[in-house]
Amino acid sequence: MTDLHRSPFADLALEAGLAPATRLLVVEARPGDGRMISDLLAGAGRLVDVRSLARAGEAATELVDAPADAVLLAGDDDAAVLTALAELRSMVAHVPVVVLVDEDDEDTALSAIRGGAQDVIVRSRLDGPGLVRSLGFAVERERSGNELARQAMHDPLTGLPNRVLLRDRLDQALGRLGRREETVGVLVLDLDGFKAVNDALGHDIGDLLLIAVARRLTGVLRSGDTAARVGGDEFVILCEDVRGAHQAVAVAQRIIAALAEPISVGAGEAHVRASIGIALADGPGTVAEPLLRDADAAMYRAKNHGATYEVFDEEMRARAQQRIDLEADLRRGLDEGEFTLHYQPVFRLRSGSIIATEALLRWVHRGRGLVGPGEFLEVAEDAGLMFPIGAWAISSAARQAAMWAADRAGGEPAVVSVNLSPRQVLHSDTIGVVRQALESSGADPATLCLEFTEAAVMANQGRAGRVLRGIKELGCRLAIDDFGTTQSSLRLLEQLPVDTVKIDRSFITGMAESEEEAAIVAAVIGLAHAFGLQAVAEGVETLSQVDRLRALGCDAAQGHYFAAAQPAGDLTGLLLALG
Repeated sequence: MTDLHRSPFADLALEAGLAPATRLLVVEARPGDGRMISDLLAGAGRLVDVRSLARAGEAATELVDAPADAVLLAGDDDAAVLTALAELRSMVAHVPVVVLVDEDDEDTALSAIRGGAQDVIVRSRLDGPGLVRSLGFAVERERSGNELARQAMHDPLTGLPNRVLLRDRLDQALGRLGRREETVGVLVLDLDGFKAVNDALGHDIGDLLLIAVARRLTGVLRSGDTAARVGGDEFVILCEDVRGAHQAVAVAQRIIAALAEPISVGAGEAHVRASIGIALADGPGTVAEPLLRDADAAMYRAKNHGATYEVFDEEMRARAQQRIDLEADLRRGLDEGEFTLHYQPVFRLRSGSIIATEALLRWVHRGRGLVGPGEFLEVAEDAGLMFPIGAWAISSAARQAAMWAADRAGGEPAVVSVNLSPRQVLHSDTIGVVRQALESSGADPATLCLEFTEAAVMANQGRAGRVLRGIKELGCRLAIDDFGTTQSSLRLLEQLPVDTVKIDRSFITGMAESEEEAAIVAAVIGLAHAFGLQAVAEGVETLSQVDRLRALGCDAAQGHYFAAAQPAGDLTGLLLALG
């Protein structure tokens, strides 16, 4: 005896991991279509709960309160079937639909599939087994489509909504503003300790940590809130129906408390700290992207100030707008050639001759005039502009090195140093940039020195080492800038092919007043000489510092005591006189 609750497409549904379907809605084109369908299924050995309706709109309305497992849609003619399909799909997105057409027409079939049908049956070929197969195919195709849609809308690692689904929900939430008193809050969350865990324990443990964080987030949110993963260790929380900043702050505090406890990953435990930025929609008309940007700015302020959370305010908005404007000006300035290099000479302490110059980046802003690097380097780095700006600086420095070498023909050529940004130190394309600069300028590689900081190398010693060794193989010189500011200074001297150690200006400043600072400078000079390297003091401002450096055996120095950074043309005469 056939089970009434056994669907004609239950086997296929079960193979797909679904519960057996039991209910079919038939939208009749002609009276008796529903009975005909029921009889065909029964004749095929499958009894199904078939419900007949006259119009697609009625089916859509009924599906809201009484879901069905599939819809069979017919019409007076094929055009009417397509119209009914459009009406049904405008009201109900996710239900398997099979359409029954009169003509075996390929264009009609394609139009039906594009309109949202899962399968098409020609009425003249309709029989029980074919109907069973068609309904089973429709269920499987809808299930597969739903799964693909789910994958496209969710983060594959944590299962949380991704950026696409977050934006959709945020847009919908903002669209409802004005209908009620509550507002919408957005929280941007960044894990401060994640990179250290990832680097120390590996990406597999890092992935486990992110999964655990996602679980803790969903465990403390309200039922209507959405937690999404939008980047490596960045999450966004969408809070609908918040009555003010205090409720959004309460959500942030619950998240901070949940993440304060150690997280078990692998065989050990990890500790992470969250920095959270909060932004609230101002009212109807609020747009998603600026709101997310405001929350992001508040998160960075929290991170920079060592706070757990910050709420975005008007002062922060002004600063954020200034940053946006500055980034736009930087892009324009790069395109329009507003950057230039000034050069600060490096003097040999024993003889007073100039042995090198350091190329320092300057920006001649069309409205503000000369802008120092302290005002724009951080924004340029964050915006991904330091690589193209740095490539331009290397090329310009190489050309200048070739020109000065020609001017000082027969004498010792002055080395031109140019700084590598942290991004350049870690980017393999930097080797090609340096090679191209040498080839296009004709500069002797020995006259070009690339400077890098210890901090830039420490971000990824393996990758940085490969880039720096590649530059060294081109014949260029290498210098460690700001030496002595990390705990791995000695190890870097052992591992990297450097030629020069530049002593950080902070040690030089305190050297005259502090014997401890003087001892550090002496130790760095001795260490450099032990490795066969040149020691250069930075930031020299006074004669007493010069005398002390000479006494300690420092090779060379630069700073305002000798000469400030200046355009190449202003420095050429001094180079020829003291070269």
